[in-house]
Amino acid sequence: MKLKGRRESTNVEDRRGRSPRGIIGGGIGGGIIIIVIVIITLCSGGDPSQIINDSLLTGSEVGTDYQATQEEDDLARFVSVVLAETEDVWTEIFANEGMDYIYPGLVLYTDYVESACGIDGSATGPFYCPPDQKVYVDLSFYDELQYRFQAPGDFAMAYVIAHEVGHHIQNILGIMDDVNSIQSTVSQAEANEYSVRLELQADYLAGVWAHYENRMNLLEDGDLEEAINAASAVGDDRIQRQSQGYIVPDSFTHGTSEQRQRWFFKGFKTGTLEEGDTFNTDDL
Repeated sequence: MKLKGRRESTNVEDRRGRSPRGIIGGGIGGGIIIIVIVIITLCSGGDPSQIINDSLLTGSEVGTDYQATQEEDDLARFVSVVLAETEDVWTEIFANEGMDYIYPGLVLYTDYVESACGIDGSATGPFYCPPDQKVYVDLSFYDELQYRFQAPGDFAMAYVIAHEVGHHIQNILGIMDDVNSIQSTVSQAEANEYSVRLELQADYLAGVWAHYENRMNLLEDGDLEEAINAASAVGDDRIQRQSQGYIVPDSFTHGTSEQRQRWFFKGFKTGTLEEGDTFNTDDL
């Protein structure tokens, strides 16, 4: 992807090397130790407030000696530029629809992170948290894409960021709230189907973004193939077959490899919001 000289987003928060509040001294066990100390202090008639305040401070500042590799810093800059590209594209698309685009934040972290959605580990993978309107990414996921999912290439990572930004668009358009409301009233299998439709729409929106990047001549040979390969690699059927040897369609929450590829490519080809309604079609 041709991003040299392109601007970086100012909406990136770098928390690499820092633990979330409450995970002290290298793990959840440290948080348990603090709880025990607080209980003992209370039983002795002491004031536990200072202990709590000190533990929270430690949790927010731990890891200040963290040293990122040059490769990590290069990837952090790449992700920041990709975010900036999504800001520019979606600002233009929203303006054409008579709307204002609200920029999401992006948080870089290592191991664990605290968001408005709770504390999550890097095993969760990149995710979007609707309440705080931020995308969370542990850059080690790039290695997972290459080695675990066999989806190498910078545009594979760009697709992942664009997909999470797609969830942000769904959030500010009210689609996520509508889906959550419906899911609370239906069976688990039906709720999973709505999750699949939500994820496939985010893939479509990532494709729309890629369409605009291509129009600006920013894609290089092989970029589109990298994104389609990444979309296939994270299909529910492929992941389940690799992890457990069989698939359970009713448990799918993101869509099959074929579906994810197809909806991303559809967004790439059309470049419009109108063709991305995954909720009112029988042809997923």
